[in-house]
Amino acid sequence: MRLHELKPAEGSRHKRKRVGRGMASGWGKTSGRGHKGQGQRSGGGKGPYFEGGQTPLVRQLPKRGFNNPTRKVYAEVKLEDLNRFAPGTVVTPELLLESGLVKKVYDGIKILGNGEINQALTVQAHRFTNSAAAKIEQAGGKVEVI
Repeated sequence: MRLHELKPAEGSRHKRKRVGRGMASGWGKTSGRGHKGQGQRSGGGKGPYFEGGQTPLVRQLPKRGFNNPTRKVYAEVKLEDLNRFAPGTVVTPELLLESGLVKKVYDGIKILGNGEINQALTVQAHRFTNSAAAKIEQAGGKVEVI
């Protein structure tokens, strides 16, 4: 291949439609918009929910439920998953992120009481269920609420 033989890939280049540049261009006068009406005006057209003046379906259907604007989302960790750490380890949110037990911290981490724990760990989290806190302390560990 030589420099004078280089060509752009097929279909990668196309001529831009230059609208409103005289009758000879093929896109003069009304510039492909036709005569009069909403579609001919600048900024014309309606939004995606417009149904010709009929009440849009979105407004006909009732609202459902309640969306709490101050809702807090916690990343949940099962107690049995903490058995992978060595005894005496201080389990922090950062450690849980590194180990892959949690993908994102969100508004905090909550330890759930699912399963059993076999070693004494110091667990630091934002929330604990009552059963999780009891099981950690029963195993000789400590619960620290951040």
